[in-house]
This record gives sequence, C-alpha cells and structure tokens, in this order.
Amino acid sequence: MEIKGAITAIVTPFRDGRFDERAYEGLIDWQIKEGIHGLVPCGTTGESSTLDYDEHFRVIEVAVKAVNKRVPVIAGTGSNSTDETIEITRKAKQLGADAALIVTPYYNKPTQEGLFRHYKAVAEAVDIPIVLYNVPGRTSVNMLPSTVARLAEIENVVAIKEATGDMKQVSEIIRLCGNRIVLLSGDDFTTLTLLALGGKGVISVGANIAPKDYADLCNSWESGDINRARQLHYKLEPLNASMFIETNPIPAKTALALMGKIAEEFRMPLCEMSKANKDKLEGVLKASGII
Repeated sequence: MEIKGAITAIVTPFRDGRFDERAYEGLIDWQIKEGIHGLVPCGTTGESSTLDYDEHFRVIEVAVKAVNKRVPVIAGTGSNSTDETIEITRKAKQLGADAALIVTPYYNKPTQEGLFRHYKAVAEAVDIPIVLYNVPGRTSVNMLPSTVARLAEIENVVAIKEATGDMKQVSEIIRLCGNRIVLLSGDDFTTLTLLALGGKGVISVGANIAPKDYADLCNSWESGDINRARQLHYKLEPLNASMFIETNPIPAKTALALMGKIAEEFRMPLCEMSKANKDKLEGVLKASGII
C-alpha cells in the first residue's frame, strides 16, 4: 500500500479507564468513509506512552481488523530503547500492520550516529516498511537531514514524518534524498507548504475531527487544483491552531467528545481541558460547522 495523502494519527478512546473498542471501531469506519488515506494507531495522539504492552497490541489489532485493508495501517512502535522498539515492531507486523511509525528515542538524547544505528537495527530485525518520526519538541533530539539521507539508503525505510516545522530542514531532506523517501508533514499547519516543496502528505491530528477536509486538501494538490488546496488550508487553520491550545491529544479528544463520538476521557497524567480553553475549542468547532 502506498503511504501518502492525509493520514490520521488517531486517538485512543477510553471509557472507565479501559480502551473503548466499540468507539474506536466507529471512529475508524467514519474516518475511512470520509476519505482518509491512512491511519496511525498508537502514535503520540493515541497516548501510546501510557498504554501497557497488552493495550498497545490490542489497539493495533483492533485497528487492523476494523480497517480490513481499506487503507494503510501505520502502527506506532517507537520507544527510547532499541530492543523494546524491535519487540513492539515485530509484534505489530505479526498483528498485520502495513508499516511502523518509529519516533526518535526520547529522553536519552542519542547522537546522530546513535539514531542511525537505532533505526538500522530495527530495519534489519523486522521486515516491515518503516516511517521515521522526527519531533524534537517531544523528544529533545533533532534527526538531521544528513542522518535521514543515510537511513534512506536502507530498503525498508520508506518515509519520514517531519515535525520540526522547519521548511529549511524539509527542503534539505528532499534535496539529499530525492525519491528515496516519502516526506510527510508532522504539523498540520505546514501541510500545504510541505506539499509545495515535494512532500506527499501529512500525518495529522486535526484529521481526527475533519478527515474529509484534510483528505480533500491533499487530493486537490495532487490533482493540480492549487486554489482549492489553498482554500482548504485557510479553512483549516483555526482548527489546526485549536488542536494545540493544550497538550495534544487533549483538544482532539475533547472535540470528538463534543461531536458525540467518544467519551471525554484521558489517561493520566493528561487530564480534561480548562473551561476557558474548552469554550474556545467549542467556538472553533461551531464556526467551522463541525458541531
């Protein structure tokens, strides 16, 4: 399956402290009917860092079964331990994931050589397409374009989710790697700019709320309807901003609860939004015609 277009980093719904499988299946079916191009279970937006192993694997398993090969399932499998990343990635493949999204190891701050060796070890251990994930704001380490270029030489390293927001860095990755790697935006607000530079899509938070618009933006760009893509970019800007007025995925899950799709429940240490921010979010959703 081709990895491109609007791909939702889907939330993990909870009810009474447990993974809400029925709500999750409903979200997935709705996402696909709205035209989304792929799904990422167990990413940052899926609160993967607070799922235990059994939950993590069950979320991937439910996603694979619910999607039923209609779009790619790119399972989040990254950890700050290389051995643990290999273990989770191997299990994701066994469960039927089409690819693995692997974040740069967080907290231990590896060097560029350490990053290269980490991804190389995973790629050699598990025969699955790998999407690199660079998000310095979460991990305190920035994977440089030169390191991405080295990794792009590895056959099953197929894409990168670039969440620095730095278009100079994006440009350098594309210049160094060419067609050897698919570049995806990791920040919704940079999607159109990244497409213009030669990227192929976005792994999106906002697509949890408005999957059709994010898919249409990518479709419009690919078909050459630049004006329509630009219109959707500006239409989505208030929603993009609202998804980060508090820590992701608090606003996304709150919005989905306001839409009646999931319970408004988080896994500690995340908690409900402040009333002031929830009012702001509700205002954006109403102005956008979402609720």
